[in-house]
Amino acid sequence: MAIGGVLGRLERGLIVSCQPVPGGPMDRAEIVRAIALAAFDGGAVGLRIESAAYVTAVRAATAVPIIGLVKRDLEESPVRITPWLQDVRDLLAAGADIVAFDATLRPRPVPVGELVAAIRAGGGIAMADCASLADAEAALAAGADILGSTLSGYTGGPEPRTPDLGLVAGMARLGGWVVAEGRIRTPNEAAMALKFGARAVVVGSAITRPEHVTQWFVEAMADTAAAVPTA
Repeated sequence: MAIGGVLGRLERGLIVSCQPVPGGPMDRAEIVRAIALAAFDGGAVGLRIESAAYVTAVRAATAVPIIGLVKRDLEESPVRITPWLQDVRDLLAAGADIVAFDATLRPRPVPVGELVAAIRAGGGIAMADCASLADAEAALAAGADILGSTLSGYTGGPEPRTPDLGLVAGMARLGGWVVAEGRIRTPNEAAMALKFGARAVVVGSAITRPEHVTQWFVEAMADTAAAVPTA
């Protein structure tokens, strides 16, 4: 499908990131596929799927647009999301429409421009996962089709608790096709992201990681329980 057709299907919609906790009880292809289909039944217009194997499993069950990515822990670089050209080729072969990659300005095994070129050569759409406005500017200059706020708050220092809607607004002012992603945990936050200029919104843990959602409830209750005297 042409880029305009894919982005048109995603416009103003919810993309669900179906990435189970690695090694957790839901980290199986059949479960990822089931979660993806349930999200689609609920109204999601796109899916974000990690690994070529899981993209293959989900693509066999649906024609909905898929953002594919690969996560790797490298010794020589802090970049984790789709760091290698082979990852790009594997994701496109598995059926991803869009390939997401770390576009931060950090030491990396492959320059952003080369990743974008490989995605385009394979007929895919390039999504730059950014942590800052400088990342987004460089990614646009390198030819990225989509800018994501995915990595804001994840490149050092304490992790924030709320989405970076300021970055979303800044990227929108650059003129990019912007996807809001990262710590969007409520329907209101997803709706607010559209007001800040997002063309689509990705939600992951709040929908597809019950371990994380359970922990949020447990921690909130523990904080209150500690402050409430027992009878």
